[in-house]
Amino acid sequence: MFGKRSLPSQTLGNLPVPQPAGAEKSDHASVEALGNVVSPKVPSARDRGAGARAASSHITDAIAVIRPQTAKSEEYYLLKGQIFAALIEAIDVSQLAKMDSIQARDAIGEIIADIVTAKKIVMSIAEQDDLLRDICNDILGYGPLEPLLARDDIADIMVNGADTVYIEVAGRVQKTDIKFRDNGQLLHICQRIVSQVGRRVDESSPICDARLPDGSRVNVIAFPLAIDGPSLTIRKFKKDKLTLDQLVKFGAISPEGAEILRIIGRVRCNVLISGGTGSGKTTLLNCLTAFIEQTERVITCEDAAELQLQQPHVVRLETRPPNLEGEGQVTMRDLVKNCLRMRPERIIVGEVRGPEAFDLLQAMNTGHDGSMGTLHSNSPREALSRLESMITMGGYTLPSKTIREMIVSSVDVIIQAARLRDGSRRITHITEVLGLEGDVITTQDLFLYDIMGEDPQGNVIGQHRSTGVGRPKFWERARYYGEEKRLASALDAAEKVAS
Repeated sequence: MFGKRSLPSQTLGNLPVPQPAGAEKSDHASVEALGNVVSPKVPSARDRGAGARAASSHITDAIAVIRPQTAKSEEYYLLKGQIFAALIEAIDVSQLAKMDSIQARDAIGEIIADIVTAKKIVMSIAEQDDLLRDICNDILGYGPLEPLLARDDIADIMVNGADTVYIEVAGRVQKTDIKFRDNGQLLHICQRIVSQVGRRVDESSPICDARLPDGSRVNVIAFPLAIDGPSLTIRKFKKDKLTLDQLVKFGAISPEGAEILRIIGRVRCNVLISGGTGSGKTTLLNCLTAFIEQTERVITCEDAAELQLQQPHVVRLETRPPNLEGEGQVTMRDLVKNCLRMRPERIIVGEVRGPEAFDLLQAMNTGHDGSMGTLHSNSPREALSRLESMITMGGYTLPSKTIREMIVSSVDVIIQAARLRDGSRRITHITEVLGLEGDVITTQDLFLYDIMGEDPQGNVIGQHRSTGVGRPKFWERARYYGEEKRLASALDAAEKVAS
């Protein structure tokens, strides 16, 4: 059991000096074993913060405080390895696994304090707090990543091997001082992350997509594909989900444009959200799903489940990679095709990137109005071309005109998101798909974002404007749902702003 106690003298008297590649090994347990026992109990970042604040222990409180991490010396890692080895010798892994995060941190803190006292190690309170925080993060969490995961202002975490960690804050990428002990520790943390969603990453399967418990998207690519050490990329989700009103506040869309988007969501238009990497496609998709009726049955299909729908009747589906024998794979197309047998009212595809585009268009065109998806492209016109290309690459031998007729009859609106050169994100187009003229798909823009220049600080200056379309194609749909007055009012207000 744990508690205030002295550790066995043989443990304290013979602190082992760790080897570089195996600092966390011991006769009784290893970091891997300890981490695997405890990791299923790892709470979300919000829970970790709230729990730590509630703890009475000074040391436990200290590890929850997020301070800028400075580069650690070799002596620090050697001392940490020695204390860690003694901790593993003294700790009862089976008891630790039964505790919640706060109790486990308290217990670990008491044992580390006993080790430091017994060995007469000279450390300040701040240094001891840093050491305890690092060791608890290694055992109970994600090691050096924990301070970054706890910050809500970070959008992306990019780890390029053990010694290089970048983050994106406010649209700008910056290097941090955070380092891992070695590539072995980094790979172990990557394995812990992906194992929680039933996936694996190693030399035989070096590429993996996964997610954290809070929905943050994770990509790992390991040796031998990543030459300089494992590469880990985390697309973080904010604890508080963004709303369309907040996008207006940030300048991503004008109030009039936001009202148009609300109506598009309410009247069950089929929507494609287009944009480049990091342009805010998933955030915008989450915002639009807020206007789905509470009574509708919604089925989502994703590679890594990250959408945060608030409706009560939601079925979340996630693809699965093949196993070690190369069997058991479930693709996005498998999920979308299966959706049609599940009595959906709306189908939402996290990202359309392959032959599942054909099945999504079929679903949109067979009574599943209000379906949505995202894809990578730089303009609404390019989005239509990519959609056609993905269907063709799926092995379908349909004539181009037939595919375009299918697109026109399925997709109502394309919303284009962009990340501008100053790091800000804007909705640059709200575009309707009208029909075919010959073999060419015709579209019309309802809203556009015009870039006018830059201020002295390098921030882009621009304005959303209406193109003056009096009655969009979905006007009759809006009338059917009783939204035509709101639509007319929003279009009028947008024209006044533009003029």
